[in-house]
Amino acid sequence: MKGTHSMGKKTGKVTHIPCRRCGNHSYHIRKKRCGSCGYGATTTMRKYSWNKKNCAK
Repeated sequence: MKGTHSMGKKTGKVTHIPCRRCGNHSYHIRKKRCGSCGYGATTTMRKYSWNKKNCAK
């Protein structure tokens, strides 16, 4: 089936856990990288000029 019934079976795969550095629930287990702060990929905090929340830190 290619509909709602198939989508109900997509459970059990945990991709993100809380990050050790920033505490957000955005550390990707398989990529070993945090999407919020960049932990695992870079030593500096991930920030962009268009993201006002991250630039304030």
